[in-house]
Amino acid sequence: MIPQNVKDILSNSENNGLYQTLALLLFLICFLGIAFYVFSRPKKYYDEEANAPLDDDIEDKNS
Repeated sequence: MIPQNVKDILSNSENNGLYQTLALLLFLICFLGIAFYVFSRPKKYYDEEANAPLDDDIEDKNS
């Protein structure tokens, strides 16, 4: 029998708990990595980016 979708593949497996645990660990590692990256940036970086739409540089528009 050819499985029709991922649900069919995972429902007939003996290692469902293993796959779910690996997916959770992968998600947590990615989430914590992104959170660490965001919080490790200096606050000055975010202040400059937050004010970028408000900067009105006429010289840049005419160049």
